[in-house]
Amino acid sequence: MNLRFFAWIVAVGVVFGMTGCTKDTTITPEAPVTGPPSKADQPVNNWILENMRDVYYWADKIPANPDSTLDPESFFYSLLYDYNNKANPERDRFSWIQENVDELKSSLSGEEKTTGLEVKYYLRSQGSTDVIMQVLYVLPGSPAAKAGLKRGDIITSVNGQKLTTGNYASLSTEPTTFNYGLATVESGKIVDTQLVKTTTAAVFQQNPVLLDSIYTIGSKKIGYLVYNQFIPGPNGSATPVYDQKLEQIFSKFKAQGVNELVLDLRYNPGGYVSSSVKLASMIGKGINTTKTYYRMEYNKNIMAAFNRAGQSDRLITRFDSKPQSIGANLLRLYVLTSGGTASASELIINGLRPFMPVITIGETTYGKNVGSETIEDETGKIKWGMQPIVFKSFNALNQSDYSTGFVPTIEKAEPLQIKPLGDVEETYLATALAQITGNSARLSAERGPKLPTIGSSVERRAGGSNMFVERSKINL
Repeated sequence: MNLRFFAWIVAVGVVFGMTGCTKDTTITPEAPVTGPPSKADQPVNNWILENMRDVYYWADKIPANPDSTLDPESFFYSLLYDYNNKANPERDRFSWIQENVDELKSSLSGEEKTTGLEVKYYLRSQGSTDVIMQVLYVLPGSPAAKAGLKRGDIITSVNGQKLTTGNYASLSTEPTTFNYGLATVESGKIVDTQLVKTTTAAVFQQNPVLLDSIYTIGSKKIGYLVYNQFIPGPNGSATPVYDQKLEQIFSKFKAQGVNELVLDLRYNPGGYVSSSVKLASMIGKGINTTKTYYRMEYNKNIMAAFNRAGQSDRLITRFDSKPQSIGANLLRLYVLTSGGTASASELIINGLRPFMPVITIGETTYGKNVGSETIEDETGKIKWGMQPIVFKSFNALNQSDYSTGFVPTIEKAEPLQIKPLGDVEETYLATALAQITGNSARLSAERGPKLPTIGSSVERRAGGSNMFVERSKINL
């Protein structure tokens, strides 16, 4: 194997991260259409192949003689393990490449061009081709928030066009300015209104720490945290202000005697493992700096090099010692999940389950137990960036059995008419509170018609996220 890479990999720290958004409507995008060959593509393809043969988790599955006349994007996808075989849950459905490495790195830190909406898509009725968008949440301070859009809004048209199965993906992502036509639910039916709210996408840095609350119910002090991406701090910042916010929240939880915790990760598609380690270390029961949070497995060549060098211990990430930890007061952890709960979010579930009961409420998670490296050309001549899968993760019990996701302990789905996040009658939170208090009377009836779902922007983000490794850090 490439000794330069091995020398690097044994020296770096480890983090888990997410990728940027894609415009694909399916979770795994189809391989791109082959473009015309270009002489300028050849150096890029050579760079892709060299790095893939070094670090790709399935390096032994790369074709012996790949077609280097393809354009770089097509060439990259032609190297991936069983990419188009959807019947194989262990295939590579996460590696991706991007033409601008700077944009790629910005998206990993939560900075991207967006209106600030996250939405869920439904068919307007059973058998219909009409589509509606339900607003799941709005980023505070974003263009959508300034336009007055809020959680629970129902959108039926964009820029005067009714949403359908044929156009909803492009209409909800491609314009720069969005004129959202809103609807209401009346007597169980969706009714269009004349109300239109206009917003323009802009480059925006999200704060992933969306909401925290404490509920006192009898002897229970219940902490609640909505956390939507594992990001230490804003893009380009050397100060981990978002990690510091988490520490402040858990200091408050500890000071107020929180003895139950509900961690809302249903809109969290992943992020840096440095943040994941910090969060897990403030939650885990009976953990310390000798306990394994997760272990990585690389391709056969890299693993052999680690073993020869006696560096196998460098593959293990252990818990931190955090004075803000509330683990000693917890008997269990409740995690709220959706189909978009992925990557570093699933690492929290997998990494903590050897140490405490982890009860999941919601939908089956996305299923990402593999990681990737952020690769860029160190000379700066090649502007592309890529995220090939380079490792698989295991917990302290050597478990990595969630490639098809974690099936929820208690199954729930978002109703069409949803309460604000943090409201004790909000479906997911109410279910957790009922479990904690043993009071099923707390559960309110789900509101609104039950419509067929066809995905969400959160799942689309999860489809472009995975565990990944950068030259200065390793991400999940």
